[in-house]
Amino acid sequence: MSDAWGALREQLLATPMLAIALTLAAYFAGSWIFVRLGKPGWCPGILFAAMLLAATLALLGIDYTDYRAGASWLMLLLGPATVALGVPLYQQLPRIRAVWRPLLISLPPAAMLAAFYAVGLAWLLGATPEVLASLAPKSVTAPIAIGITEQLGGVIPLMMGGLLITGVVTTACVSLLARYLQLRDPRVLGFVLGVNGHVIGTVRAFELGPTAGAFASLGMSLTGIFSALFLPLAWRLVGL
Repeated sequence: MSDAWGALREQLLATPMLAIALTLAAYFAGSWIFVRLGKPGWCPGILFAAMLLAATLALLGIDYTDYRAGASWLMLLLGPATVALGVPLYQQLPRIRAVWRPLLISLPPAAMLAAFYAVGLAWLLGATPEVLASLAPKSVTAPIAIGITEQLGGVIPLMMGGLLITGVVTTACVSLLARYLQLRDPRVLGFVLGVNGHVIGTVRAFELGPTAGAFASLGMSLTGIFSALFLPLAWRLVGL
């Protein structure tokens, strides 16, 4: 029976259909659980989907490398999906123009801190340069983060795990801090979610409203551009 299943699994993995089917099934199941729980701000639906997918791969005995090879077809859609976020940016352009100075002033230190505190903590704990390179772009949207990780010599699966954890923690922390500090400005909330929580934070921002979503898209895009220029340069300067 195990031999038959192994042969069937190999045949299915020879095409991208199994990986795509598992990914879509996990996504829809995670979204269903998210809605049934009342759309909690502390736990996005993508987290449920990721846990379901990881459990399924473990139960079926599918290696992540084989899964990723098939799911690479879906990865191609990340670029167009990110570019499509320019539509809400255009719709909110008058509001963005009104606050462009504070946005440009706050972005560089925020993006640098997002990379530095993760790398600094990992370095203090004795992480290898490969792990440090994988954690550095953890607050950058996936299409850009993959390119940065490859350029720095990191491990993409580790980076993707850090990306997921960062987005989930950002969504939870921003929700709690906004309540504690009584922050209600959708521009501020959206920008913070986009800069620190990349696409997961941006999804949460769109749940708050179109203005928050547009500013999250802006924060995510600018963080990606800044990090793509800054991180490789900083990596060479420190000699990692």
